[in-house]
Parts: sequence; C-alpha cells; structure tokens
Amino acid sequence: MDQKFRNCIEACLACGIACNNCATECLNEDDIKMLARCIQLDRQCSVVCFAAANLMSIGGEHASHLCAECAEICKACAEECEKHAAMGMGHCAECAEACRKCAQACEAMAS
Repeated sequence: MDQKFRNCIEACLACGIACNNCATECLNEDDIKMLARCIQLDRQCSVVCFAAANLMSIGGEHASHLCAECAEICKACAEECEKHAAMGMGHCAECAEACRKCAQACEAMAS
C-alpha cells in the first residue's frame, strides 16, 4: 500500500476516534444544547472518516471522491470545535486539531 494511503488512513482513523470522543465529552457538559451543532458535526465527521479509511484500505477506486468530501466535513467540524476550544473545552481543541490534520491528508488524496 502506498505511503500516501497509509498516512491518510491513519489521519482518518485518528480523526474518527477524536470526533467520537469529542461528541461523548460534549454530552457530559452542562449546556448540551449549546453544543448540539458540535455533536452533530462530530458524529458526521466520524462516520465519513471511518468510511474513507475503509474504502482506502481496500484500494477503492472512488476513495479520492470520498476523501474530498471527508476533507470538507473535517473542516466544518474543526471550525465548530475551535469555537468551543476557545472557551476552554480541551476535547474540542483535540478534535479540531485531528480534523485539520485529516482534512490536509484527505485533500492530498483527493488531488
């Protein structure tokens, strides 16, 4: 398997895990309603990241298309998480960082 695929798969898996963790931690916060958009994007991002990793792992011919979409969702999730990270939510900061890394890796795969 090409190193570019490996790097992207690893970034997608790390992002999916970070997003799941972020959503879980957000659900444990006092003001869940304020975090609704974050939780929704975390869930969507996690799903697409794991799907992209799976498709790349089997050498799927359409992996680049899914990676392009994955990058877009990761960027949206990172932007939302960064809002909450600025308020001191460490789990959102970690998620935003993983999303940014995944977006970069997926953009490289999509090009």
